[in-house]
Order: sequence, then structure tokens, then C-alpha cells
Amino acid sequence: QVQVVESGGGVVQPGGSLNVSCTASGSIFYLHSMAWYRQAPGKQREFVASISRSSTTNYVDSVKGRFTISGDNANKTVYLQMNSLRPEDTAVYYCNIRDLQRPKYVDYWGRGTQVTVSS
Repeated sequence: QVQVVESGGGVVQPGGSLNVSCTASGSIFYLHSMAWYRQAPGKQREFVASISRSSTTNYVDSVKGRFTISGDNANKTVYLQMNSLRPEDTAVYYCNIRDLQRPKYVDYWGRGTQVTVSS
């Protein structure tokens, strides 16, 4: 069975930085991509950033220029470096591992790590 675990969350002041990590254990058939999502209180879960097997990255507009996603495919690990944090970045950050099992994808999720941006 695949298990996904996030770490590195915490409390930081506006303008500060934080790095969160995610590692997956178990067997992945074919790693398609790794991604971060977040969910703020009272809001729907939203996409934040992703990195493909070939290292192509995508970001939601609100974090472009501030966040950087990176990954280690061999170790099934993904990182999200968050700089210039704002209060609106406060959320539970979830890690997603997308496994290509043709003719479908299988998504594995972590339970999240809390990031709080407050003065």
C-alpha cells in the first residue's frame, strides 16, 4: 500500500519563508507527477503547484514568483519552498502523488500539514 506523509508546516510571520516536504512509501507503478494542494478554513481545496516526471512545473497564479516546487523521483519526494508568505497562504497543505496505471490515473494523498501565516 502507498502512504503519503507531509512535514515541515508551522507558524511563520508575513514575509517569511517555509519549506514543506512530502515522501511516499510503497510501490508506484509509474510516477506521473507530484503536486501540492491547499485548503483554507471554509474554502475548497485548490491546486498550488505540480512537477511532472520530466520536471515540468506548474503553479497557480497567486504563488508564482514566491513558491518553488522541486522533486526527487527516485525517492518519491516532493518539496515546496514558500517565500514571501502572506496571511492568505494560511491553509492545510496536501501532497498528491499521481500514479499512471493505464487506462487511468490513481491519486494518493497525504493527510496534510498546517501552514499558518500570522503576525
